[in-house]
Amino acid sequence: MTITTGTGRRNLKSTTIHMMALDGIVNVNSLFTLGLFLGLAVNPMDPSYTLVDSSDKSCMTSSSVAESMVAFHVYSFSSFLFSSLIAFGLKQAIRTVKDGDTRVEVSDGTIAHVNLRVLRVGILASAAGSVSGCLFLTLALVDLVQIKLGKLGCVDWYGLVAVGPLVVLVPSALVIYICIVLHAFTR
Repeated sequence: MTITTGTGRRNLKSTTIHMMALDGIVNVNSLFTLGLFLGLAVNPMDPSYTLVDSSDKSCMTSSSVAESMVAFHVYSFSSFLFSSLIAFGLKQAIRTVKDGDTRVEVSDGTIAHVNLRVLRVGILASAAGSVSGCLFLTLALVDLVQIKLGKLGCVDWYGLVAVGPLVVLVPSALVIYICIVLHAFTR
């Protein structure tokens, strides 16, 4: 990443906006990661954990659903970690300016001129990591609902109420998020 120093009101606002966007990505990823670890704290194979009637074995989920739930949690965590590490790296590149052999921290009087193409690609990669993390987390939650309430083919009203908003609202929010990121990417 090419970084030089300089001053200018327009560039300072642009750099501040990029830093705020990266902070937002990191904060949201941190919240989702906390939720991931809470989801992994439960033992889905505990017989007292499920709400499915034990006499109806056809609606009970197999161990493969629990295995896929854990796998989706791991995929989601790695996606959020990927996204956060890229965002942290971009923030560090913006904050630190190389000037010969010395390092100068960005302050009120000095801003970093960052190669905007590299910054945009980095923000896009970080956003893609967040989106894939959300998708994997949604799949893990669907598996959790199946473990708690029974297979999706057997679920009653409570299962549909649990899964319905999850599979409608999360993808809708992700589509809006992707559109906003792509709009910002083209500016």
